[in-house]
Amino acid sequence: MSKSWTERLFGGFRKTSDRLSENLSAVVDEEEAVAEEEAAPDPEPEPEPEPEAAAVPEPAPEPTPEPEPAPEPEPVSAPAHIANPAPEPAGIVSKVTTSMRTATLDDATLDEVEDALIVSDLGPSAAARIRAKLAEKRFGLKITERELKEAVAEEIAAILRTVAKPLEITAFPRPQVILVIGVNGSGKTTTIAKLGHWLQEEDYGVMLAAGDTFRAAAIGQLKVWADRIGAPIVTGPEGGDPASIVFDAVKRATDTGIDALIVDTAGRLQNKTELMDELAKIRKVLGRLNPEAPHDVLLVLDATNGQNALSQIEIFKEVAGVTGLIMTKLDGTARGGVLVAAAEQYGLPIHAIGVGETLDDLRPFDPDLVAKVIAGVA
Repeated sequence: MSKSWTERLFGGFRKTSDRLSENLSAVVDEEEAVAEEEAAPDPEPEPEPEPEAAAVPEPAPEPTPEPEPAPEPEPVSAPAHIANPAPEPAGIVSKVTTSMRTATLDDATLDEVEDALIVSDLGPSAAARIRAKLAEKRFGLKITERELKEAVAEEIAAILRTVAKPLEITAFPRPQVILVIGVNGSGKTTTIAKLGHWLQEEDYGVMLAAGDTFRAAAIGQLKVWADRIGAPIVTGPEGGDPASIVFDAVKRATDTGIDALIVDTAGRLQNKTELMDELAKIRKVLGRLNPEAPHDVLLVLDATNGQNALSQIEIFKEVAGVTGLIMTKLDGTARGGVLVAAAEQYGLPIHAIGVGETLDDLRPFDPDLVAKVIAGVA
């Protein structure tokens, strides 16, 4: 069966709206259950049974000889389509009645909506803002489950539109230097490869630089990805000076006419001072070659970390001067709500989202479609 355009665009991310969608459904279901309980009439008392009349004994019948049992017929096997009938598809009526459940948008219902938003990773600030907007527009009105989700999606989109910004290659002189930071396990290295592939698809020349010299595995992994996308890469020895690698990469990129230089950097937060010093040295080296560099400092966040992703933004904003975000792993158990919390709390541009493992699974950030997916109406 062919997939819809939203399924093709977002792939696994559509699964991540389950928690908020279910929580919003529960708001309507709970009010319905209360309403049904209040409307149910008191049960009528059961009539007392009449006393039974005394039984008169009947004369015992004369015994009759038992007939011989007839031979049992041989079992006949039923056709496969009758013996194992296929399950009936869900009826259209059941789908319609799901969308026709209603609730009154009073203070109690708004409290439930706000709680649903908070536990779905949208955070208290965004939840309070969405609650206030719903109250302003619809307070006291009847609302169906579908209408509630659509209203929430519209308010989420209003928050996300303010931070939706494509990553543009505009630096002159070239190259545009993009530092990519993030904790280990966030999908940083694979995101660098996907971003490089994305820019190549837009006809930009791309070079990678392995500035995370703290881990040999990071260098090796980036080399593999560089080979896959056919991009040149500048590396150094494990434990080498990241600033010198970046210096060599910028010189080589300038000499060869590269448009975008994507630099992998260390993401360990165990020692903030050491990381801050390392990034400050890279900035100083870049400044000698191009006063505008780095042009972008992108933080890669793992969406499955939920509210913990917000603390990473706080730290890296202080340490590295983050200019934009890329949210990864939205194809797993993440619900996407942390995107809304990050937009509301920090206002940093969100450039892209990662929805899978292949090179084509880094997608432009579409706030309206993401909002619908999060609310469960896409």
